[in-house]
Amino acid sequence: MTEAVPEQARKAGRGGLAVLGAKMFFIAAGLIQQFFLPRAIGLADYGALSRVLAVSNVFNNVIVASSTQGVSRTIAAAGTSEREALRATLRVHGVLALVAGVVLALASPLVAFFEHAPEVLTPLLAMTGVLVIYGVYAPLIGYLNGRGMFTKQAALDVAAASLRTVALLGVGWLFAKRAGGIASALSTSPGVLGATVGAVLASLGVVLLALRWTGTGAGFSEPRPAGVPHARAYLGLILPVMVAQLFTNGLMQADIILLGRYLSLAAPASTDTLTSTQAANEWVGVYRACQLFAFLPYQMLFSVTQVLFPMLARAKAEDPSGARVAELVGRGCRIGAIVCGMLVVVVLTMPGSLIKFAYGPAVAVRGIAALRTLALGQAAFAMLGLSTTVMVSLGRERTALVITAVALGLLAVTCVVIIPLAPFGEAQLVATARATTTALMLALVVGVLSVRKIAGAFVPVKTALRVGLCIAGAYFVGGLMPTFSKLLTPVIATGVVASYLVALVVTGELGKDDLALIVSIAGRRAKR
Repeated sequence: MTEAVPEQARKAGRGGLAVLGAKMFFIAAGLIQQFFLPRAIGLADYGALSRVLAVSNVFNNVIVASSTQGVSRTIAAAGTSEREALRATLRVHGVLALVAGVVLALASPLVAFFEHAPEVLTPLLAMTGVLVIYGVYAPLIGYLNGRGMFTKQAALDVAAASLRTVALLGVGWLFAKRAGGIASALSTSPGVLGATVGAVLASLGVVLLALRWTGTGAGFSEPRPAGVPHARAYLGLILPVMVAQLFTNGLMQADIILLGRYLSLAAPASTDTLTSTQAANEWVGVYRACQLFAFLPYQMLFSVTQVLFPMLARAKAEDPSGARVAELVGRGCRIGAIVCGMLVVVVLTMPGSLIKFAYGPAVAVRGIAALRTLALGQAAFAMLGLSTTVMVSLGRERTALVITAVALGLLAVTCVVIIPLAPFGEAQLVATARATTTALMLALVVGVLSVRKIAGAFVPVKTALRVGLCIAGAYFVGGLMPTFSKLLTPVIATGVVASYLVALVVTGELGKDDLALIVSIAGRRAKR
């Protein structure tokens, strides 16, 4: 028995490394998709695809997150009835997937009408296929996770990322070159149609592989085996996750959805050789390029929350006075602010170089101003996410949900008020970035005040001032910085990070232990 424990620990460690490697591969594959899609299908179709994914990803992420988390927790607690628990939960998620698919299909004409973009209707309908398929696939991933079969889970993540990348680029390029007639008959563009068809094919391929590895579970007769939940009880478990994911993902996508609407409304009848539709979609594509880099701090802070906050619930239970909780929150949020600042200063210092590195000089020129503003807003969003994570960890899920919903409402209102006042094109991108940043900063204020009231701590004032000073300096320097070549961009970015860390050391914010922790988090590795 004593030998089994180290072996289990080693197995869990290997599995954790496999999942971590797969997640890194998934992120890299996503970056490859974003880098090459404009080249494969054209910038206008890339913008149209961004409109489609902004809506469909809200549905997909709600279904995937709730399915994975719900099934994993159920399977882990099911004991010897895990196969029966899989069948019971899969039935629930199968129905939810069909309902979500019907809702997206019914909403697609309304979205196309709202966006004044009829070309997105057929691709949105195609994405209902991805939604339904992933509604079955995600529970299978949750099953593997709940059983601790991390290597297979990682293999499926890699397969899904690989198939999606190849299919989006390959089928999208093929349709862009050869399917103009089909796309015209369906009142859409060939590139965006091909990319969405590719997404459906990729999802179908990976779900068939997952079913081969997991099956569909085992049936059972009454009395229900221990650990197998009733449908109503299970829905009670996953519905809060679904609602939280709905608001969070809506907050991430609302700006580009509203921007697309007002670009279409303001587009001139023709822009040189472009139709008004193509011109609007190109500008949506430019804004999506800005989002890619502006979201980096939020993505990085996932590592911080995974490393620093799982112990909060235990600390709350062990220390009713709250002193230990306040200490952990203050320490974790301090590191989170420093890590967030590290990414933000890079984006603010060299916005044009980053966009040029991924999308080319033409897109870079059109997106610099918007990215400089949007980076500040998404930094606020990252810290808002950190604050809501603290609340959820301390059992204040409802408060976190309300704050996220308020943030979404603020963002929608500010975009609706500000974007229509700007003229077509770059000015509308900048207006969207300003509206988004204003709303997210206001929401962050509410989040900070709430966390301080609940936990008694957040980012220390001195840390906020020092990191804020570095960000302000990066914003000033970014306005003067030239656009560098693709070869020099990674070198300059490394230098910016080094300068940021040196500035924090000089001001007394960082010591040796802090630097070691930041490097481990930035490398997405947690010390065990």
